[in-house]
Amino acid sequence: MIFDGQSKIKKAGFVGIIGRPNTGKSSLLNQLVGQNLALVSHKANATRNKMYMIVPYTTRTEIECQMVFVDTPGIHKAQKLLDQFMFQVALRVMNECDVCVFMASVFDDVRYYEEFLTLYNNSQGPNKKVKHILILNKTDLASPQKLLQKIKEYQVFSDYFAALVPISVKRSYNLTEFLEQIALCLPESSALFDEQDLTTHTIREISKEMIRQSLFTNLSDEIPYESDVILKDFTYTTKQKSRANKHISNRIAHITAAIYTSKESQKKIVIGKGGSTLKRIGVCARKSIEEILGEQVFLYLEVIADKEWAKNKKNLKNFGYNFDQ
Repeated sequence: MIFDGQSKIKKAGFVGIIGRPNTGKSSLLNQLVGQNLALVSHKANATRNKMYMIVPYTTRTEIECQMVFVDTPGIHKAQKLLDQFMFQVALRVMNECDVCVFMASVFDDVRYYEEFLTLYNNSQGPNKKVKHILILNKTDLASPQKLLQKIKEYQVFSDYFAALVPISVKRSYNLTEFLEQIALCLPESSALFDEQDLTTHTIREISKEMIRQSLFTNLSDEIPYESDVILKDFTYTTKQKSRANKHISNRIAHITAAIYTSKESQKKIVIGKGGSTLKRIGVCARKSIEEILGEQVFLYLEVIADKEWAKNKKNLKNFGYNFDQ
C-alpha cells in the first residue's frame, strides 16, 4: 500500500536481494532493520517466500531515502513443486525491483554469478538494462589476499554491475557503503510505506516464520524441508492487573498453529518422546514471537501428517505459496 502522508523522503524503491542459499541474505536484512524478522538458518533454502523489510537511510549528502528490501529464496535447482515456486519468486523479484543486488559469499565460485547474469540479462522485466549491485559477504572469514583475489575475479564482469562492495554482515562491516550505493540507484520518489513500519508482513505471517525458524533450529536436516506451518487462529485477550491501586491491562496473544509433515514417521520425530521435541519447538518459537510483539504469547501447536500438503499448487496456496502472484 502506498503511503500518502507528508514525508521528507526524496528517493524510494524496492531493492531485491538475490543470491544462492546460505549467503546471508536474511541475516543482512535483520541487521539493517535491527530485528530478527526474517528466518535465518545455517541450513540451505530456509527462506521460501519473499519478505519486505523497510529501511530508512540518510545519505552522506543528507538525502532521505526509503529502501524497501525484498528478501528472496536462494537461487537453486528447482526439483519439487515448492522449489519451483521459490525459484519463480526470485525471478519475479529480480525482474520487478528498482535495484537488484546480487549477494555472494567471498568463498563462492564465480560461476554462480555468471549463472545469475544469464538469468538477469534474459529477464523481461522493466529493469532489464539497469545495472545491479554486487556484494561479497563473509569477508571477515577471508584473508586479505583471498579477498583481493576474489575481487579481481569479479572485476572481469565490471561492465555489468554498478558497484562491487565487500561486506561482513557478522561484523557490520561496510554496510554504510552498501546503502550509499543503493541510494545512488534509487529512483526519486516519496515514501512508499509508513515510515514507522519495519515490514509489510502481518503479525500472523511473522509468527508463522518464527515457528518455522524453530523447526530449523530444533530438528535434523531433513524434517524442516518436509514440513510447513499454518496458523489456524490468532486472537487477543486482556489480563487485568492491579498495581498500587491502579488497574493495568495487558494483552495476551493466543496463537494456534498446525505443523504439517509429509510422513507419519516425521510427525513422530516432531512430537518426540512424550511430546518433548514439540514442547522445545513451542518454547523457542514463543520466545521469538514475544520478542517481536512485546507481549505475552500463548502458543498452541499440533502436528499433522499429510503426504499431499506440497503435492499440488492448490495445497501449497493454503500455506501462502501462490503461483499466480
